[in-house]
Amino acid sequence: MASRWWRWRRGCSWKPAARSPGPGSPGRAGPLGPSAAAEVRAQVHRRKGLDLSQIPYINLVKHLTSACPNVCRISRFHHTTPDSKTHSGEKYTDPFKLGWRDLKGLYEDIRKELLISTSELKEMSEYYFDGKGKAFRPIIVALMARACNIHHNNSRHVQASQRAIALIAEMIHTASLVHDDVIDDASSRRGKHTVNKIWGEKKAVLAGDLILSAASIALARIGNTTVISILTQVIEDLVRGEFLQLGSKENENERFAHYLEKTFKKTASLIANSCKAVSVLGCPDPVVHEIAYQYGKNVGIAFQLIDDVLDFTSCSDQMGKPTSADLKLGLATGPVLFACQQSDGVQQTTYLAQQYCHEAIREISKLRPSPERDALIQLSEIVLTRDK
Repeated sequence: MASRWWRWRRGCSWKPAARSPGPGSPGRAGPLGPSAAAEVRAQVHRRKGLDLSQIPYINLVKHLTSACPNVCRISRFHHTTPDSKTHSGEKYTDPFKLGWRDLKGLYEDIRKELLISTSELKEMSEYYFDGKGKAFRPIIVALMARACNIHHNNSRHVQASQRAIALIAEMIHTASLVHDDVIDDASSRRGKHTVNKIWGEKKAVLAGDLILSAASIALARIGNTTVISILTQVIEDLVRGEFLQLGSKENENERFAHYLEKTFKKTASLIANSCKAVSVLGCPDPVVHEIAYQYGKNVGIAFQLIDDVLDFTSCSDQMGKPTSADLKLGLATGPVLFACQQSDGVQQTTYLAQQYCHEAIREISKLRPSPERDALIQLSEIVLTRDK
């Protein structure tokens, strides 16, 4: 990966932007209102020597995506993982296949948790549990569980309680998607109409609430108060993150920190705390708990940074949801904020994601070698090369 990263940097002639936060920054950044969004467009073009204050938002998209052709199609980096040799000396086909060993019947088991007698509410609540999602969070959780168990006592079995965390993580994530689509008035997700588009906003909010309540019941059944505390923090972070997105910072210097804090709370907190939860269930060592948390935090932030890049560089059919949606909503993500600093937004955001992924790899490499640990290393690379 190091050589590929160097080739990327050489090909794009990266130059550090001022005040660019590193992986350790707690960070915050947030949305722009309509007037501030117009200001962004004006600033970008003024700094390029153009007097085009009335330029439509689509031209801002072109500016962001044309700055670095080697990055704006991230799929150009995409590598397959046929029969990869791990650092532990064992072979596996693909990190997703390796993680899925412990997740067979995942969506069926989630639907069993949604014990609903009303047919309409049942259909709404099960709508996204159709097996067509990436299952990125459950895969990471399952791999982390095995990696921590092997590190602790060389156990290669995932406990039932650890597997339950993978289900709960996917349920919390899905509930947040249902609620987000209401807030954003989104019409499509995963290549089909959203819950709010089909059943209306009020019913969609209730469906999200029901999924969240079912996840809470499943969490309570685990019976570990530490784990319950860890995962309830995720729910608080999701709410606080949404409020951060609804707010804004007038000071340009504070916008990126606001954005990163929002990114952590809305996306990375769930991955970080789910990884920590399975480490607590499998290993008593607080050092391992912190490794698991830091890996999840850094991968989670990188995942969202790349998602924000793909919002500009991929098409709607590929993503399964509308692209450039954040800009249309007046939300300032990494590419826009970097563009405000007179730098190549897509390129800089991708480089920042690489920094977070390298930090994730550094953390997880502290665990004892195993196929699962090495799969987590490879997943952090896949985060950077994904195209949807």
